[in-house]
Amino acid sequence: MIEYRTLRIALLGAGTVGAQVAKLLLEGGDELGARVGARLELVGIAVRDLDAKRTVDLPRELLTTDAERLVLGADIVVELLGGIEPAKTLILKALNSGADVITGNKALLAEHGPELFDAAEQVGAQLYYEAAVGAAIPIIRPLRESLAGDRIQRIFGIVNGSTNFILDRMTEHGATKDEAMKLAFELGYLEADPTLDVDGYDAAQKVAILAGLAFHTAVPLSAVYREGIGDVTPEVVERARSLGYVVKLLGICERVTTADGLEGVSARVYPALVPQQHPLTAVHGGNNAVFVQAEAAGDLMFYGAGAGGLQTASAVLGDVVSAARRHIAGGPGVGESTHAKLPLLGIESARTRYLITLRVADEPGVLATIASIFAEQGTSIETVQQTAAAGADAPTASLVIGTHHALEAALAATVEALRASSVVTDVASVLRIEGA
Repeated sequence: MIEYRTLRIALLGAGTVGAQVAKLLLEGGDELGARVGARLELVGIAVRDLDAKRTVDLPRELLTTDAERLVLGADIVVELLGGIEPAKTLILKALNSGADVITGNKALLAEHGPELFDAAEQVGAQLYYEAAVGAAIPIIRPLRESLAGDRIQRIFGIVNGSTNFILDRMTEHGATKDEAMKLAFELGYLEADPTLDVDGYDAAQKVAILAGLAFHTAVPLSAVYREGIGDVTPEVVERARSLGYVVKLLGICERVTTADGLEGVSARVYPALVPQQHPLTAVHGGNNAVFVQAEAAGDLMFYGAGAGGLQTASAVLGDVVSAARRHIAGGPGVGESTHAKLPLLGIESARTRYLITLRVADEPGVLATIASIFAEQGTSIETVQQTAAAGADAPTASLVIGTHHALEAALAATVEALRASSVVTDVASVLRIEGA
């Protein structure tokens, strides 16, 4: 190998992912260097506690608590601290010093991505973030580069492995949510505080990143509608199965055109019903799958492990190689494309379908009343299934109503009108249908 020069790599964080990145760099640095034509040297690892127990034995001499000094002496900085601070400050210092930065920090990118990209562009540096969405799944680079000349219409899929594991256990093994979450904790899919995953925050952060890339528009986290899996019970899962669906927590972003012709971006996360014949229903355990629908390329699917230290490290090292090659070739970094500046539309502008389960009085005229409520709100009924409720003091029935596609605003108004109706005892569940 002809050495161009030594490229100094600083690693911030030695947690589950960081430790694996360090191990792979130390063991395979020479091979990676051969691929780019330069020697890749891991010059230090910034940690909060020098004596903390780690999943990988790391050379003590590489560990430091002085992250700022480490950053300012590096050509490439790999940030795997997570959270907003001190990660944001350190990334800005690295970029302003001329270093390229690689991060897997989805929360930081979702909240402050435009600021970081602007900082990189000002100095001609590059910010890489393949590991921020989908772990080992290569989704960022295809959107950022391969599909940059296409017109993407829609992205949807499973982008959180923890909730997919939980829902999969409930679907395939009949587990309760508590049982599934307990196992997810034991296997490392969930943190001690599961809120980030089960309430949909993690998925929303990823959707914000994907939407920004796909539609060349800055999409802040606050613009992503979010629902978690808190209301998904075994009864909901079983009812879905009986009707030919599987419940999945989906992330969706798409181009939406309003009634007055305004084109904008809709971004949202919620549990939805997916037809059993759809490929997403075969995504089990902690895996992720993302569908991209593009005008010219057509339908594309990206599938693989959505979490895991080694899997995420693979994406990080891919970015390390890209950054190293850029250093050798020279030239400014590739800036983010946000020229479109499409308006951000709320969920009310999206078009979807509902499956609504009602408990109603079992008496003449109820179906006519229900149908009139749908008609008044401008929504159309596609299917109705009715079963009598057993053991009720008063005669009641269960209605499962599937709708045609309609505006979310109209469907939501229909549900509110049903709740207010005297013939409806209870709106037992409302789930959207996607992929059909």
